[in-house]
Amino acid sequence: MCLTGLQKKSFPDQYIMNYQLGTIDTAILVIYGLLMVAMGIYFLRRTKTSDDFMVAGRGIPAWAAGIAVMSAYTSSISYIAVPGKAFDENWHPLIFALTAIPVTWFVAEYVIPHYRKHNIISVYQYLEDKIGNWGRIYASLSFVLFMIGRTAVILYLSSLLLTSFIDVDIRTLILIIGILTIAYTLMGGMEAVIWTDVLQSIIMIGGLLFSAYLLTTEIFAQPDFLVQKAFDADKFSLGDTSFSLNSRTVWVMIIYGVTENIRNLMADQNYTQKYSAVATEKKAKKSIWIAMLIYLPLTAIFLYIGSAMFAFYSGAGHVLDPSIVKGDEVFPFFIATELPVGLKGLIIAAILAASMSTVDSALNSSSTVLFLDYYKKYFRPKASEKSNIGFLRITTIIWGFLGIAFAFLLIDAESALDIWWQISGIFGGGILGLFLLALFNVKISRSQGILSVVFSILIIIWGTFLRDLPSGYARLECHLDPIIVGAVATVGLILLALVFVGFNKRNSNS
Repeated sequence: MCLTGLQKKSFPDQYIMNYQLGTIDTAILVIYGLLMVAMGIYFLRRTKTSDDFMVAGRGIPAWAAGIAVMSAYTSSISYIAVPGKAFDENWHPLIFALTAIPVTWFVAEYVIPHYRKHNIISVYQYLEDKIGNWGRIYASLSFVLFMIGRTAVILYLSSLLLTSFIDVDIRTLILIIGILTIAYTLMGGMEAVIWTDVLQSIIMIGGLLFSAYLLTTEIFAQPDFLVQKAFDADKFSLGDTSFSLNSRTVWVMIIYGVTENIRNLMADQNYTQKYSAVATEKKAKKSIWIAMLIYLPLTAIFLYIGSAMFAFYSGAGHVLDPSIVKGDEVFPFFIATELPVGLKGLIIAAILAASMSTVDSALNSSSTVLFLDYYKKYFRPKASEKSNIGFLRITTIIWGFLGIAFAFLLIDAESALDIWWQISGIFGGGILGLFLLALFNVKISRSQGILSVVFSILIIIWGTFLRDLPSGYARLECHLDPIIVGAVATVGLILLALVFVGFNKRNSNS
């Protein structure tokens, strides 16, 4: 899953476990990294134009684009945090995946036809066509800044996890993973991104299936039948059904899932660029259906592993390390202590694959947005193809190293992931609302649009920072569950925009 509110508070900033990989497992990781670079070199000769770099000449099969879209929903964080959620709590993250199904229908029926009709590559061009260039500039700039942070967080947390298995300094790991991903992304462009994502997804799914199989043989074995422990602890529940927006209820998850999935598939270049890399509208629709029909059972497998680990470690014969205090730490411990040599290295490679597939998408989509929304539009609209593809590759390198640099800064930060998600919420304020206004042809002036965006950002600031205030300021506190603050901000933007529409109509009739 892309980095979401489901994961932002659960991944630990420090691991105290340390289970070093042996020679064979380490060799598997090295071979995996070299294979990624080799694929980048292979696709280098096929990437001759800017169109090749951005959308692979629109020649990607629908099934491959679908797998790549699915991989954008997953990361090394979800590989650890989603099982951790099920271990600690229940299956409420499954609601997020379930809401993706109606959202996919909405996007396929109403969004993709608009994008294909106008031959859109940068999704932010759509905002300019509908509401003006200010919307395009705001949304595209927010996106590329957010991608630096997303790259940094993924590099930092995946490297932090790997330090539990590899005796290498975290800065060195960040640099190695970052440079490898930059290398194959800048050489092969979108074609390399998608086909490496396909390979990485196969490794990731294979690792998950093997882990699920191994746990199943243990927890369903007689006479213990340990799976009953998970049922007794209500680990397969979807969560609290009471109608409250102040805690992680089923209703909160539905609101969050609908808004976040619409934002992903409609307004996030990471996703839209991948299904733009196919030849026809029909194939674009098919690709996102393939993505969601893989993502839904994949999420269930993630959650099943978490519940199964709860049952597994409830038995007398399997004891967790006393240092483990969070569910996020359990899957790495299981990998380190229960998997055989060779397979252990493949699972770690799967986690690394999930990380790299997220970073490569961030780098390619960032360079595409910078190229189309700024370089080509404002600076060099008639530049040669050589200059165009040179710009795309240079910005891939620059954005990659900015991500690495910010990842270094996160090493010494306290609660790095929580802090970043607070900032990213502000960066993303109003983007989904603007796309919905554009989709439904809501006409407002530039100043009214900017005021609506500012209003949504103020809501995000209120929902993010005004918590646990002194008693004298208690009335100002936000008690909403943090993951739906973005949804509330979107509603606020749309409502204010509709107020402006009514105001404009009244003035025009007077």
